[in-house]
Amino acid sequence: MSTPDDFPRMDRRKALQWMLSATATMAVRDPHLLAADAAPVKAQGYGPDPVMVKVYKPGDVWPLTLTEPQRRTTRALCDVIIPADNASPSASALGVPDFIDEWISSPYPAQAGDRRLILEGLQWIDTESSTRFGKAFADLSLEQQTAICADLAVAKPPPGCKKYAAFFKRFRDLTAGGYYTTPEGMKAIGYVGNMPSGTFEGPPIEALKHVGLA
Repeated sequence: MSTPDDFPRMDRRKALQWMLSATATMAVRDPHLLAADAAPVKAQGYGPDPVMVKVYKPGDVWPLTLTEPQRRTTRALCDVIIPADNASPSASALGVPDFIDEWISSPYPAQAGDRRLILEGLQWIDTESSTRFGKAFADLSLEQQTAICADLAVAKPPPGCKKYAAFFKRFRDLTAGGYYTTPEGMKAIGYVGNMPSGTFEGPPIEALKHVGLA
């Protein structure tokens, strides 16, 4: 199984920036989800011209945010959202928790709200896990973890969960974004855009019919 260090962090971060640039500023923001301990990040960014031939590891560009308990919760939640199967590794096996930590730790305005949202949500989900099941989220069974996530994902969350539905939606989006910009994630969805091809057959007939061009 591949490890998170097998992949260049800057490449993945840049790819996700391109993919989510249109949605990052449209994420739902709830003023009640601002964590009191989410102090503004004061690190400088890497600017428009990072060294693209260098392999960046988590924490190389700016200090990371998550504590070890928060990282345990993040790993567990990532793997509930994208678990391992017969064809692909889990989200945590591909370093998605590291990506999320880098994302919320970056000193850019688009990520500032995400930092507060994610930190408050991680705190809540562990508190909710202790209240319901007497354990931290990472120590629950998959069935128990899924029960909490299901309450956050439904169209009308229960009263105690409604406030944190925006957290779960954003966390899920970041997990998917981090996962499907790895080589394994791209392979899992059949993306071949970075592969050389000697011919171009054009769109399949089904796609042309779908848009009314055939």
